[in-house]
Amino acid sequence: MQQAHISALQTKHADIEARILEETQRPMPDSATLARLKKEKLRVKEAIAGLH
Repeated sequence: MQQAHISALQTKHADIEARILEETQRPMPDSATLARLKKEKLRVKEAIAGLH
């Protein structure tokens, strides 16, 4: 069960990373969106670390 949760969080982390990369490659990246995504990515990373 815990491994499935970790896998789901890792997938979410990768999805957020892809959205960050997509946003940064736009002609005029939205800094507020980037900040929100980076904070969300950090929360997911911390959740993963807390489960190990």
